[in-house]
Amino acid sequence: MKKLLFILNPHSGKGHVKGRLFGIIDIMVKAGYEVTAYPTQCRDDAQRKVREEAGDFDLVVCSGGDGTLDEVVTGMMQRQDRVPIGYIPAGSTNDFANSLKIPKDMLKAAAVAVQGRRFPVDVGDFNQDSFIYVAAFGLFTAVSYQTSQSLKNVLGHAAYILEGARSLLDIPTYQMRVEHDDEVIEGEFIYGMISNSISVGGFKNLTGKHVLLDDGVFEVTLIKAPKNPIEMNEIIINLTNRKDNSDLIYTFKTDELRICPETTIPWTLDGEFGGEHRDVVIKNMHQAVEIMVKNKENLVTFHTK
Repeated sequence: MKKLLFILNPHSGKGHVKGRLFGIIDIMVKAGYEVTAYPTQCRDDAQRKVREEAGDFDLVVCSGGDGTLDEVVTGMMQRQDRVPIGYIPAGSTNDFANSLKIPKDMLKAAAVAVQGRRFPVDVGDFNQDSFIYVAAFGLFTAVSYQTSQSLKNVLGHAAYILEGARSLLDIPTYQMRVEHDDEVIEGEFIYGMISNSISVGGFKNLTGKHVLLDDGVFEVTLIKAPKNPIEMNEIIINLTNRKDNSDLIYTFKTDELRICPETTIPWTLDGEFGGEHRDVVIKNMHQAVEIMVKNKENLVTFHTK
């Protein structure tokens, strides 16, 4: 029999995976897999498990939020021999699952994980760390890791909105230089997002138009610091209408960029705390891992309309 490593975060979302565990494993076994189930014990445990043991299996399937998927992908990127990854979303936002059109129903997602097709996706290299769909700094980026798991479970998206509203009371600004494709951007910014996803923070189309997850480039958004409430309102309107390249918002695509702030700033990688950094180099690792997706989906469906 083929071998499958099933890594699950029992605390993601409202712990729904516990009630569906038998059904999920039954689907895996019926697909011809011998299943080894491993509940994560602490932060970075999924990363360690994949890094050390993924080579003993034909497929690694994880269940949890985007943070769990991030750990599994990071562990896989630390290996020379990589195996495909299946994803059963169980978190509060599940941005990357939405971008891949992986079903929200956990049993249907399990079927896709073992019966679907392999889809090679780009992975971000962030100062030799990895992220699967977004690296960000500034406004709102602390929301996901500062919001407690219990509050996420009870309030879902509302938890992010409540924490985000608090951050509006004191908006930090960062003076920095951004280098990409022989271009240099300098200024004071309140937010930056380097993404490879259609959905970020549960909001679709925030990352721009014509997003592909396997094209070798990131979508980058940089928001300048507003000088007054009128400019802040203009930023909100432009983001809502997805107006590209206003005087306050830079958007572009690139496969590599360097960000050099005057001070150390905190980052999030896939919604989790990614540490504080002074200078960062972010590179697109083209089609570095394979994620299982629906057989029926045509690649054109990964575009935004």
